[in-house]
Amino acid sequence: MRNTARWATVIGLTAAAVCAPLAGAALAAPGDAPSALYAPSALVLTVGHGDSTATVTPERAVTLTCAPGPSGSHPAAASACADLNGVQGDLDALTMREGVFCTKQYDPVLVTVDGVWQGQRVSYERVFSNACVMSAHGSSVFAF
Repeated sequence: MRNTARWATVIGLTAAAVCAPLAGAALAAPGDAPSALYAPSALVLTVGHGDSTATVTPERAVTLTCAPGPSGSHPAAASACADLNGVQGDLDALTMREGVFCTKQYDPVLVTVDGVWQGQRVSYERVFSNACVMSAHGSSVFAF
């Protein structure tokens, strides 16, 4: 009986020593711990036909969150985040994929991106000559 009491005491003290720091972290304010772990990356992407933000009404809009994990209303959030991570969030660095051929028809498509990438403010707009050219840039970022 004496050994049982000793083991119970040892297990109880070990559990207290291991779990006490974890309980303190669990009691932290909801915004405290996660913000220290990653910089936010959340974007709103819009697309519309035309060549000027003054005259174009967005036809579609999606949200894309890449940190802490891919999410949002973007249909291919995981691959879009991977593409953006590959160019460190530089939307100008997204190039046309190899082997994609588009017509030379001019039917301008305006894409805008606003939000935050790894804690830095992002505001981007670009006119593509047509929807095919837009979809071919950045693999899945503009495919929505």
